[in-house]
Amino acid sequence: MRRSYRYLLRPTSKQAAALAQCVEEHRQLYNAALEHRRTAYARAGVSVRYADQSAELKHIRGDDPGGQGRWSFSSQQATLRRLDKAFCAFFERVKTGRTPGFPRFKGRGRFDTVEWPKDGDGCRWDSQPEHPTATFVRLQGVGHVRVHQHRPVRGRVKTISVKRKSSRWYVVLSCDEVPAEPLPATGAVAGIDMGVAWLVTTSGGEHLANPGHLAATAERLATAQRDLARKKRGSKRRRKAVARVAALHGKVRRQRLDYAHNAALALVGDYDLIVHEDLPITNMTRSASGTIEAPGRNVAAKAGLNRSILDAGWGVFLTILAHKAESAGRELIAVNPAGTSRACARCGHCAKENRVTQAEFVCTACGHAAHADGNAAVNVLRAGLALRDAAEAA
Repeated sequence: MRRSYRYLLRPTSKQAAALAQCVEEHRQLYNAALEHRRTAYARAGVSVRYADQSAELKHIRGDDPGGQGRWSFSSQQATLRRLDKAFCAFFERVKTGRTPGFPRFKGRGRFDTVEWPKDGDGCRWDSQPEHPTATFVRLQGVGHVRVHQHRPVRGRVKTISVKRKSSRWYVVLSCDEVPAEPLPATGAVAGIDMGVAWLVTTSGGEHLANPGHLAATAERLATAQRDLARKKRGSKRRRKAVARVAALHGKVRRQRLDYAHNAALALVGDYDLIVHEDLPITNMTRSASGTIEAPGRNVAAKAGLNRSILDAGWGVFLTILAHKAESAGRELIAVNPAGTSRACARCGHCAKENRVTQAEFVCTACGHAAHADGNAAVNVLRAGLALRDAAEAA
């Protein structure tokens, strides 16, 4: 398996300045390469490729030894590949008739990651193994940076990336040949229903709470955003206000991730088979405001629902659940969610009127009453078992 491990960096003040300069000059390289492509096509109709720009790197580094020449050649190639991937995705969207989204220049704060494609080429993980109590990563142009390694690395380190989030720096290791760690079989199966009142409800009637981390921080965040709105653009006070807002959002993001990890680990530990809905979260959280000619209805209520869904972090939770299930040797099945909330788990009757309230389900055909999310979870489980039986029969 391939897995990524993220660790917090503990750079000194000089190393933090060097990391910021590294990211900034990679951003400038990205923008210069984008401008090169745009100008060449606009003036001469020539399409510039990655290979052409990579071949020019040697001259660029030679002309700027204290700037671009200071950083790893392979990391700069990775930045050029990043631009090339953006153009490939653009052309693919054009071919399929989607909104093209031409690659844009990266402003400050829009480019926060630098990648080294190979451990040992401009970077080295665990660069000081003789140090008994700390782990370091060596980055060309920065030095040996201390790492807060809170868990061991499994497998072989393939690529190393440095990422800036607000005022924090992280190192991300992409590892190959990560061994699976299967858990003992429990013989239990479960369907799960995602919700807002409860994050997860299982087919057995168990509930996992939805902490609502963003809602808990909403008042402090609103105060910080009002303070930011009063600041003059470009001022030092505005930069500090931006940092305060970013720090609050970062705290909410870390809380959501931590809770999702713990909830997914609990489910994976209890069940051999987990069935969940294949939810189109992007469509479910689409704005209902409409247009001037055709304005939407219940816009405020829909906006509140969208905010609650995104605060619950369904997508984050399901992604983490998939990774943990694969590592633990558990089976995970995604089913079509259509009708699971309106169908009776006892007689199968499906009607909108069955869902009396958000939490109450009463079948209009047989009178079966149950918690609405629990009833939906039973339907999800049955659909998943049917899919598995059909696959085994084929």
